[in-house]
Amino acid sequence: MCGRTRFHYDRSVGDRIVTWPNVLSAARLAGVPVFLWLVTGPRTAQTDIIAAALLGFAGISDWLDGKLARMLNQTSRLGQLLDPAADRLYIAVTIIALAVRGIIPWWLFTALAAREIFVGLALLVLRRRTEYGALQVSFVGKAATLCLMYAFPLLFLGAHGGTTAEVVRIIGWAFAVWGVALYWWAALLYLTEIKDLVKGAHPS
Repeated sequence: MCGRTRFHYDRSVGDRIVTWPNVLSAARLAGVPVFLWLVTGPRTAQTDIIAAALLGFAGISDWLDGKLARMLNQTSRLGQLLDPAADRLYIAVTIIALAVRGIIPWWLFTALAAREIFVGLALLVLRRRTEYGALQVSFVGKAATLCLMYAFPLLFLGAHGGTTAEVVRIIGWAFAVWGVALYWWAALLYLTEIKDLVKGAHPS
């Protein structure tokens, strides 16, 4: 493989809908509108803490649902779609909220948004030209998501005054920089994999 990470869609997974991993992913999705209201509505220190805690839950559940899927043998096709969808939605909503609040610069918003657009368009091509409905999330992609899930609540908490907030903000930015780098690395892996799958489906 020479350092190449492959993550084809797994046809051996089950068709179950109600599983513990899917419940966690659905809970993450249900938390998105609550999070959005907390961030764009009251804008108090207390609501920011609750919003950060909600993001912390999202990060923990993102790790836990994959762990449970393997431990309980509950990997499902719905989960393969629901898990990354919940991750992307949380990241999209969070970076918009952080940018609107002025907590992150717009260049960071642009870097993450551009990545999502590129990968989204590539997946659309994959679905239209092959029989693959989705790709398994890569280890690099999971690591990137976890870094960003750590970064966002820390940046929220670091947006307030005080020495402690300054330290928290620095740590948050460290996670954010690593998260963006890994996020684009994962995107390049996805794009390479999609290119190979499309080429294999339509050999010249």
